[in-house]
Amino acid sequence: MAVGILLAAYFLLLLAISRWTAGRATNDTFYRGERRSPWGAVAFGMVGASLSGVTFVSVPGMVHAADMTYLQMCLGFIPGYALVAFILLPVYYRLRLTSIYTYLETRFGRTSYHTGASFFLLSKLLGAAVRLYLVCAILQRLVFDALGVPFAVAALLLLALIWLYTHRGGIGTIVWTDCAQTVVLLLALVLILGAVLTTEGWSVGDAIAQIRSSEMSRIFVFDDISSRQYFWKQFISGAFIVVVMTGLDQDMMQKNLTCRTLRASQKNMIVNGLLYVPANLLFLSLGVLLYLFAARHAIALPASGDDLLPMLCAGGYLGQAASLCFALGISAAAFSSADSALTALTTCVCVDLCHRPDDERLRRWMHGAVTAAILGLILLFRVVNSTSVIDAVYVIASYTYGPLLGLFAYGLFVPQRWQPREWAVPFICVAAPAICYLLSQSVAAAFGYHFGYELLLLNGALTMLGLGLFSAK
Repeated sequence: MAVGILLAAYFLLLLAISRWTAGRATNDTFYRGERRSPWGAVAFGMVGASLSGVTFVSVPGMVHAADMTYLQMCLGFIPGYALVAFILLPVYYRLRLTSIYTYLETRFGRTSYHTGASFFLLSKLLGAAVRLYLVCAILQRLVFDALGVPFAVAALLLLALIWLYTHRGGIGTIVWTDCAQTVVLLLALVLILGAVLTTEGWSVGDAIAQIRSSEMSRIFVFDDISSRQYFWKQFISGAFIVVVMTGLDQDMMQKNLTCRTLRASQKNMIVNGLLYVPANLLFLSLGVLLYLFAARHAIALPASGDDLLPMLCAGGYLGQAASLCFALGISAAAFSSADSALTALTTCVCVDLCHRPDDERLRRWMHGAVTAAILGLILLFRVVNSTSVIDAVYVIASYTYGPLLGLFAYGLFVPQRWQPREWAVPFICVAAPAICYLLSQSVAAAFGYHFGYELLLLNGALTMLGLGLFSAK
């Protein structure tokens, strides 16, 4: 009951922010936030938006298998944000874009434009649905089962609430709700850390000493080039993951393009990159402390690291306060990514595919339709109820970013006189991830080498190669 009351109060806060920020609620507010968002608010809010509900439970759990080596990738995010700030953002601001995929029409033509937008639509729709499904499943066990609310009703309720506070103000509202959700997320993280320290009787200094003495505190891997945790693999992959999943993602870029000027947006990017490292360091430190806590109290570890934080918080091992903080934190992490996904998908359909950016009636209908589509996918995942199927959907979503990387890289760095043949672009963008998948399976079977995030670079390179082979001077 206490969790339900806390979540209700949290949603009332979001609705109050929505009412305050929506204003006249025109398409300019929904798509661009009237280009008047303070860069500091955007930067701080993007921290919460980058930390999805999956991240909230996965990052602490990954230290058992990979120690704290994820921080190597987070360090790679910093140059990645710099690349976005000083290469991509100037292009977007010069063209005064509402959707970043409009660049593809300017550079190549409408077929390429529709191809890039369609890949984003597929990737974001599947990715948002998977992330929200996993959070709905956790909240179902934590809150709604005790209240006797069926999963379908709970999922409908959560999506209806997200639709309610985003349908008028769109990105103009989300910039500010993201700030609130980042505060809630980080506060929940700190309070859960405090619960662990209180339960064990540790001071902050004691906790740091425990982490440093643990074998799981290893951060850097320079001695094993075949390892997926090898430093340069993680660092370089981190930079390109930011370029693709932030710089080429309408969801993330739409917030940045609400800043008044290019310089303000660039400051937002750099500050956001710097904030991301300490935030993830806290999550990884929490993970080490949770595994130490489980060992000290002889608590059986779950089969998946993703289940560690939910099990210890919801199971009452850390007290009622930790359970409340976990429910609130995972809700904030999930909704800060889901609400902007709804807005970005609506923008993609109305602006990129329908080419009707000024049609308010279409925008309202599409926002509802996108919400219904995500709900349908969540219920489908519930029916399937197979981890392997959900993982496969997530992998498909991740593969679709490679062609976007190839399209934008070709457009930015290859002379314009080498123009790809438009009819070939969709086939190239489908073939590249398919080849990557087959290649990764073959290499793993033949040599035992498992591709990590570097597969994204290979995917983009194959797309560029295909565009080059089917180009005309």
